Amino acid sequence: MMQPMVYTPAMQATGAFDNGKIIEQKPIGFPGEGSAVKRLGPLFYWAWATANADAHIGLHPHQGFEIMSYVTEGEGVHGDTLGTVSKIGPGGAQVMQTGSGVSHEERLGQHAELFQIWFEPDLVQAVKRAPTYNQYEHEQFPLVQTEGYQAKTVIGEGAPIKLTAEVRMWDVQIQPGGSYVHTLQQGYILAALAIRGQGFWTESDEHAHKVSYQHKDFIVGRADTNTEIVLSAHEGESTRLLLIEVPEQVDYPLYRKR
Repeated sequence: MMQPMVYTPAMQATGAFDNGKIIEQKPIGFPGEGSAVKRLGPLFYWAWATANADAHIGLHPHQGFEIMSYVTEGEGVHGDTLGTVSKIGPGGAQVMQTGSGVSHEERLGQHAELFQIWFEPDLVQAVKRAPTYNQYEHEQFPLVQTEGYQAKTVIGEGAPIKLTAEVRMWDVQIQPGGSYVHTLQQGYILAALAIRGQGFWTESDEHAHKVSYQHKDFIVGRADTNTEIVLSAHEGESTRLLLIEVPEQVDYPLYRKR
């Protein structure tokens, strides 16, 4: 396992919509936005959006990419040229497989918080498929609860979201002093965004260093051997992380991101 890299908010991109009503922190931004991490395998883009007032992003087009919006606070409303108008609340997800092309618009209520994440399938094949939209409520996702943590599978085994790109995702809340163990196989990347609290990333290897992370940090680890990663919270504070696992290499050409 290579030493995990910690990217502070200052190393991430930022953005804004609707005259600053929506503020975005971007662990992985679009080309030219200045984020230190440009992409991770098929994980192309990752934005953390918060709304300080009711806000609107007007109709705009997408093609090819698989785009998920995952809500953690408040509510979002999605509309698109497929005829969809839908509302999603905390713990829910909206997924567009944009295929040959679709346009959509978004509304966020005051104090809403959501994560929009783009995954890249084989674009040559994706643009030949009809676009789709699907929505999933919090109760549809598998949840594991123990004394030390709660782990929700957002994409992966037992979860309802099915993508063409190879990806797995979890929403993990770790209790004060608790820990969560993630097994990362050789050739894969684990990306973790600390959306609440702070804690530590440690590998099970006795020679590994304990790496601390703070609120809003983005942590990326690459596995050159099968590795167990232990994520833990401080004694007096819980922590919450969104984890995404992707292969470092895929068997199709990826869009060149500058």
